[in-house]
Amino acid sequence: MHLSEASNISGSVSEFILLGFPCRTEIQILLSVIFSLIYLLTLLGNAAIICAVWSSRKLHTPMYILLANFSFLEICYVSSDVPKMLANIISQTKSISYAGCLLQFYFFFSMCAAEGYFLSAMSFDRFLAICRPLHYPTIMTYQLCARLVVFCWAGGFLSILMPAVLMSRVPFCGPNVIDHFFCDLGPLLALSCAPVPKTTLTCATVSSLIIFITFLYILGSYTLVLRAVLRVPAGSGRNKAFSTCASHFLVVSLFYGSVMVMYVSPGSRSHPGTQKFVTLFYCMATPFFNPLIYSLRNKDMKDALRKVLCASEFSKNTEK
Repeated sequence: MHLSEASNISGSVSEFILLGFPCRTEIQILLSVIFSLIYLLTLLGNAAIICAVWSSRKLHTPMYILLANFSFLEICYVSSDVPKMLANIISQTKSISYAGCLLQFYFFFSMCAAEGYFLSAMSFDRFLAICRPLHYPTIMTYQLCARLVVFCWAGGFLSILMPAVLMSRVPFCGPNVIDHFFCDLGPLLALSCAPVPKTTLTCATVSSLIIFITFLYILGSYTLVLRAVLRVPAGSGRNKAFSTCASHFLVVSLFYGSVMVMYVSPGSRSHPGTQKFVTLFYCMATPFFNPLIYSLRNKDMKDALRKVLCASEFSKNTEK
């Protein structure tokens, strides 16, 4: 593996080396197979949810429209870093260009921010549906749902624009080896050949604001939802509300639990092994489990997925 410093004429780094998972060849092949399988299942699972929502008129409601957008976001999210990671596992050079590294940083964290916004929008939808059921149809209209979708997508990309611009101005003129499998914030800043306190502070402030504001909003929404559900007499309505909210909150716990360990816990950044494991969890495991959580705990979604599978089987049989 080539670990020399790659520099252009001006003396700045023109590419980075992503160490990824330095281990024996046999283990790297095994990791490549496992990660490829998880990636493929993640794409299929989230695509299945999108197809189910698209094909079933019963699911053409704000809750499932948000869920379909969330599933599409998960596909974009996991595709922003995993394909390059898989390529580097079996590659000898394990390199990524300077521009490619910055683009990966921008798109990955934009998707990460958009995920927080979508989880907030979904908690707002559940709050209205359970705590304000009579006002829900007049408040959560398709127009408001469309605005929420646009806000979540645009907000994710705009939130990370300033950190990305600042990262593009960080001077890299020394070592170009990143002990990670993608261009994460901490390892990139560690390679800077000059102190960049303003960039560090801005990135930390933006990430903390996004994480804590969205998490506290979601926590507050589901606290009010839980109070409302506990007042409902025991029965099918109460069980359905519990099931729906439990699946949403489980997804929230998976995502925010791993993100907070990574970007809030003071000791997690100092251990590259821990850093890689936690990052791997929230960039691969969370998108992988989301379709399972939403489909297994939701009767309407299971029925729609069953129809999609039956339709695909029928089309295959007719072609034969």
